[in-house]
Amino acid sequence: MICKKKKIVLLNLMPLKEEAADDIRRVLSYSSIPAELCLMKLRSHVSKHASPEYMNKYYRFFDEIREERIDGLIVNGAPVEILPFEDVDYWTELCEIFRWAHESVDSSLFICWGAQAALYHLFGINKYRLPQKMFGVFKQKILSPAHPVFHDFDSGFWMPHSRHTEIRREDILANEHLQLLAEGEDGSVSVVASKDWKAIFVTGHLEYSATRLDWEFRRDCERRSDVGIPVNYYQDDNPRFNPCFLWKEDGIRFFTNWFERCVKVNRR
Repeated sequence: MICKKKKIVLLNLMPLKEEAADDIRRVLSYSSIPAELCLMKLRSHVSKHASPEYMNKYYRFFDEIREERIDGLIVNGAPVEILPFEDVDYWTELCEIFRWAHESVDSSLFICWGAQAALYHLFGINKYRLPQKMFGVFKQKILSPAHPVFHDFDSGFWMPHSRHTEIRREDILANEHLQLLAEGEDGSVSVVASKDWKAIFVTGHLEYSATRLDWEFRRDCERRSDVGIPVNYYQDDNPRFNPCFLWKEDGIRFFTNWFERCVKVNRR
C-alpha cells in the first residue's frame, strides 16, 4: 500500500534557519508516512541571520500558501520571549496565521515561544518571567497517556528547555478549552493540547539535535561570564565532555505520533 504524502508547513521563527529546518526534517523523517515540508517566512519581518538568497530560494510567504491544501503546521520558537507579545514586529501577521491554522489546518504543533504566543492569542494564557533561565534537559511526567502524541511512551520522557519565561500550570487548568498533557517534575508546564486536539503546545525542544544546547551554551559564554551549565546535559556536568542525547528517542516518537496520529491526510 502506498502512503499518501502529508504536507506540513514550518513557520520557522528561529534565528538559525537552516539548522532549525534540518531539526524538523530529521524528526519527521522517521515516520513511515512521507512528509512534504514547506518552509514559510513572514512579510513583516526580515531575518538577520539568514541570507536573502537562502530565504528566497527555500521559503514562501503566508499569502502564497494559505489557499493550498495543508495537512499540518509547525511554528517554532523565537528569541523575543522577554518582549510583550504585542511589541513583536510581526505579531499582527502571526495572529493571522494562528487564526488561519485554527480554521483550516487539521493539527498545529507550536514549540517554545511559538507555543506561548499561540496560547496567548488563542486562549488568553499569559507568560511570566523566570527568576533564572531554564536551561538543560529535564524529565517530564505524562499526565494524559491516552492522548495520541504519547502513544507507546512510558510514564515519562526527557526534553530540552532553553527559555527565560514560563506558562503557569494554574492558568492551563483553569481554561476549559485546554488540557495539560505533561509537566516537569517541578510542576512546570510541558505539553498542552486544545481539547478538540487541533493544537499541541510544547514548551521545550524535542526536535533539537544533540549539540544544539552545547552551541547555545558556548555562544552565551562568549557574551557573559555568568552562564550556567545546562542541566543533565554533559557527562558529569562537565562541558569538556560530549553532550548526552537523552531525548533522542523521545523526540522521534513524539513527532512521529503527532505526524501519523494527529495530522490527517487531505481532510479538506
